[in-house]
Amino acid sequence: MPGAFVLINTDLGSEKGVLKNLRRMEFVEEAYALYGVYGIVARIKAETIDELRDILANRLRQLVKVRSTLTLLALDGRPTGPHQRVVK
Repeated sequence: MPGAFVLINTDLGSEKGVLKNLRRMEFVEEAYALYGVYGIVARIKAETIDELRDILANRLRQLVKVRSTLTLLALDGRPTGPHQRVVK
């Protein structure tokens, strides 16, 4: 299952609203506000690489108040390490 971390720049002061919208989307696993160059990071999950491409191009980048994104493709969709989520 392909996934990605997306760093998002928004219009100044609109981070809260964009974050709220992101958290409502079915393909967004997690989303957090950040301090730094990017205002938001979201973890995205899709069934196929084509679906992931569509989400990035036609859903995330088209959100009102999103100025730019930087996508980091995940090599493995499973969390690892001592803080791993247990899925039953």
